[in-house]
Amino acid sequence: MSSTGHSVNPSGASHRLYVRAKHVSFQRGKRNSNPNISLLKLEGVDTTEAANFYLGKKVVYIYRAKKEIRGSKIRCIWGKIRRTHGNNGVVRASFRNNLPPKTLGATLRVMLYPSSI
Repeated sequence: MSSTGHSVNPSGASHRLYVRAKHVSFQRGKRNSNPNISLLKLEGVDTTEAANFYLGKKVVYIYRAKKEIRGSKIRCIWGKIRRTHGNNGVVRASFRNNLPPKTLGATLRVMLYPSSI
């Protein structure tokens, strides 16, 4: 155990099975916004080639609600990365229910499954 109370594995490597992403925007034109498709900037991904690894991966937005349902106040909206967007590692994702506008700038989790390697 470390001084913070968290267990530390001997190799020092992370056990995290997801990559952080920011909800940058919805797909849009000059005047119209399309909330069906969300643009996500993946942490540590800066090229189209690197972003191609994440195509088809599951994405989840986790948030807390006031009302408890089935014993938990934590809720989530699941989605999938569909394709890349531009040359800087941004990807397009679609969700089962469109993400609400309050998620702009929020952190999402890109799960490292389903795996293609």
